[in-house]
Amino acid sequence: MKAVRVHAYGQRPSVDDVPEPTVSGPWDVLVEIGAAGLCRTDLHVIEGQWADKARVALPYVLGHENAGWVRETAGAVTNVAPGDAVILHPHVTCGLCRACRSGDDVHCERRQFPGIDRDGGMAQLLLTTARCCVRLDDGLAPADVAALADAGLTAYHAVRKALPLLFPGTTCVVVGAGGLGHIGIQCLAAVSAARIVVIDRNEEALALAKKLGAHETVLADGGHVDRVLAMTGGQGAHVVLDFVGERGAEAEAWAMTRQAGSDFVIGYGGEIRIPTIDIISSERNVIGNLVGSFNDLAELMSLTAEGRVTLHTRTYPLDAVNEAMDDLEAGHLAGARAILVPDRLS
Repeated sequence: MKAVRVHAYGQRPSVDDVPEPTVSGPWDVLVEIGAAGLCRTDLHVIEGQWADKARVALPYVLGHENAGWVRETAGAVTNVAPGDAVILHPHVTCGLCRACRSGDDVHCERRQFPGIDRDGGMAQLLLTTARCCVRLDDGLAPADVAALADAGLTAYHAVRKALPLLFPGTTCVVVGAGGLGHIGIQCLAAVSAARIVVIDRNEEALALAKKLGAHETVLADGGHVDRVLAMTGGQGAHVVLDFVGERGAEAEAWAMTRQAGSDFVIGYGGEIRIPTIDIISSERNVIGNLVGSFNDLAELMSLTAEGRVTLHTRTYPLDAVNEAMDDLEAGHLAGARAILVPDRLS
């Protein structure tokens, strides 16, 4: 089968012929990939940012946003059957540890992360488990939803955590209306009563944000922090959702958060440096976000089936992975997610 593999950090991946994975464990599910999302994390993997955390043996297959069709199941699997269209939770989890049993499976003690610390789904086939599979409603195709497996899940997870803070009359600032942020805007509009203010440096992305539910937009042109503070009476936002997390956005997100407010860090790549006295004196919070639970993904798919969350995508054949990466790095996607579509197996 064809697969996109990283051979060395600092070098672009190649499309290789590799052996097909096979079902062996009792809960195994073999999925024919219909679509695999490409996101900035894949670029960070290639840069080596995950090398010390993942400790994966190279070469290995990228791809942590995956959807497709069940091809084969092991004997103990009862929740899906061959032919079912599925989206895959990005973590392979044990189901037995305390975190899994409490529904916090994103923090499973024995979790694995395909595309990060084991072979992922930028390939024609992916071996996963029954616990990862969420069946798609009729009318939803893998290419329409694949990026919701991580980008959408991460956005929804952050919004879900912030929801108790977003009562009527509050302001939520969304930093970044790109491939991740455009999903977060829709999630906010679907489940919260907050005033949604979106910041981006791309006017086309801001226009899309307005269509997706933003109440106000601000162009990131150097004066945007001051404008947000003025819009909030000098106080700042109750919640900031930072979907960028690098190139200075991480400092600006903190600066736009009011006293007792919360800065949710979703995008990454930069550093947050805050004097401890500023945290203590203002009782502000910095909250990290890593994907989400299986239940989060199931809830998000319900919103998607209802048409309340949709992905804006640009598709590429699997062989064009480096073209897609070029477009992502250059900012040519303007609020869309890059989706790789492998050739179907016979």
